[in-house]
Amino acid sequence: MKQVIQNFKTGELYVDEVPLPALSRGMVLVENQFSLISAGTERSTVKTAKANLLGKARQRPDLVAQVLQNIRREGLQATLEKVRTKLDSLKALGYSTAGFVAGSMDTDDRFKPGDRVACGGQDYASHAEVVSVPQHLVARIPDNVSFEEASFTTLGAIALQGVRQAEPQLGELVCVIGLGLLGQIACQLLKANGCRVLGIDMSARLAALAKQLGTDEALPRDHTDLKSIVQHFTNGYGFDSVIITAAAPSNDPIELSAEIARKKGKVIVVGAVKMDIPRDPHFYRKELELRMSCSYGPGRYDVQYEEQGQDYPYGYVRWTEQRNMQAFLQLLSEKKLDLTALITHRFDIDQAETAYDIVMGKVQEPHIGILLRYPANDRKFQTAFPLTSNPAKTSLPGAAVRVGFIGAGSFAQNYLIPPVKQWGASLVTVVTSRGITAKNVATKFSFSNASSDGADILDNPDIDTVFIATQHDTHAEYVLAALKAGKKVFVEKPLAITEDQLEAIRSFYEGYGGMLMVGFNRRFSPVAQALKKEFQDITDPLVINYRVNAGFIPKEHWTQQAETGGGRIIGEVCHFIDLMQFFTGSVPVRVFAESIGSENDRIKGDDNVVISIRFGNGSIGTITYVAEGDKALPKEQVEIFGGGKAGVIHDFKSGQLFRNNKAKSLKPEGKGHRQEVEAFLNAAKTGGEPPISFESIYYTTLTTFKVLDSLRTGLPQSL
Repeated sequence: MKQVIQNFKTGELYVDEVPLPALSRGMVLVENQFSLISAGTERSTVKTAKANLLGKARQRPDLVAQVLQNIRREGLQATLEKVRTKLDSLKALGYSTAGFVAGSMDTDDRFKPGDRVACGGQDYASHAEVVSVPQHLVARIPDNVSFEEASFTTLGAIALQGVRQAEPQLGELVCVIGLGLLGQIACQLLKANGCRVLGIDMSARLAALAKQLGTDEALPRDHTDLKSIVQHFTNGYGFDSVIITAAAPSNDPIELSAEIARKKGKVIVVGAVKMDIPRDPHFYRKELELRMSCSYGPGRYDVQYEEQGQDYPYGYVRWTEQRNMQAFLQLLSEKKLDLTALITHRFDIDQAETAYDIVMGKVQEPHIGILLRYPANDRKFQTAFPLTSNPAKTSLPGAAVRVGFIGAGSFAQNYLIPPVKQWGASLVTVVTSRGITAKNVATKFSFSNASSDGADILDNPDIDTVFIATQHDTHAEYVLAALKAGKKVFVEKPLAITEDQLEAIRSFYEGYGGMLMVGFNRRFSPVAQALKKEFQDITDPLVINYRVNAGFIPKEHWTQQAETGGGRIIGEVCHFIDLMQFFTGSVPVRVFAESIGSENDRIKGDDNVVISIRFGNGSIGTITYVAEGDKALPKEQVEIFGGGKAGVIHDFKSGQLFRNNKAKSLKPEGKGHRQEVEAFLNAAKTGGEPPISFESIYYTTLTTFKVLDSLRTGLPQSL
């Protein structure tokens, strides 16, 4: 299918063929008919991508802070590789579309193939022939509303939420500062609500357009009589509320709004403007109320609402972002709004570059609403296509390992795909849920094919080895499918997020065998390997202390959700259990865990836990896992005692061995990602034993479940 793409590294913007996006639970697949270019927002996005590295840094100081922190944690070279990977990416543009439902897996069974719908959401409702959109960002279009009109719905919901924040009453006086698309729509919404409206914009053309569309008065910002006209319009009292829909780097919209608002009036910020709030004379003396309007409305940026499909109760949250979208479409149906005059340009998707030349000012044409149109295309529902002219089968040497990747996010791009490529494996197909990501990864790492359908790997006889790096809840399903297809499997941790999933894998593996590897990388780190040699001949039990300064992750993050990520004990503590098994050479037999208790809702108790593990050979280990520490403290510290020796690992950057009353420094760095991949590929090539036994993998995973059982019951758990 065709999609508008921007290379974030070079700033180049173009239309290209990408695989179809995947349809999954809670999503709706939509065949776009029109999409709206939001000139203000997208101009800023495109401008950021076109900036050089210094320009990007100036516009995103928050990301610069993350880079500096990562340098302290992982070193300069590793951080540079991460930054290069992040910059060398393809970005989807657009967030307001309309089209036909092609398929739906929404949990409410609300949408059916053929339904006419409007869609919203950055990275979802993109400028593409087909999009996959979360169910709460989709709204059905009334029969008498055109696709052109409906493509404005996301912008309409943003404007409507700004108006709701103003809480306008019938007959109130409202000023709208900024008469671009948002401002024009806001003015019409306010008029439909029975308000008297005055608009202000830097452009006299946009002010004239607002007046043409029914705004009571509209003025350019530099109008010589602006203040006297405002005084006359408000009878000297000032506006009941001022809605700022402008996007401006200056503080002028804030200062102007305070000046023209009445005593105890409201100022609502919708657009991206500078917000140096001047206390005197107006905000303080008038006791003005400043309100922020968050995008489409309640539910925005809430993972549980947008991505997991959990709606807010109608009786308690009357207006969600989806209900705002529905309300806007209803107003269109009732002819309360006129969008026809806001459409200045229509382009076919193939002409998108010309459209953006207008948006960026490269072509000087008056514009406001620019639509992209999607003609019929027989290839738009193709899930995969080759990116090289040579078929993968003929390009593969006989002894090569032929690899497919299911999932290719930042982790896979930084730690898995590069060592696979460097080892010399043949990269055949990469699959991701978003076609644009699959295309980007395939191009960047020279995969032969890109796809959004896992079957293109699982059913491909030319692929003998599968790497799985998807969201945690899909790991077990893909592992079983790949093993049943006779593939060699490397899955990023965790192997499974429920005991039922784990037992299903064990049942198949014990019956049919295969090669299975889980990404427990720490045992492959150079410092762990060096210490293992020192302790491997010790017959006495070991004592291991493992302290993890894990860092805070919000409860809303997908990894914290039981249904998708499994939580941090399943998703990360498995690493530390595996390393203990590596050193002790024994499997866990009993576990006991306790977590902190706190009334602070921000703190997740089992993110702060002490775990005690007894192993079959009498060794014991404790894991102190903390999310509430300071980031300046290195993340991991491991201490190993036994046989008159002691070893220490300092965050896998260095280590020490203590024996015969002497200390020996160990300098090898790295957490073992490259080494684990190489060990797996070597075994895959030769048909040797997996680098980690299935028994060890099984007991590591089972132990994480028993840790959770211990936390729930307050009792030790036997394995």
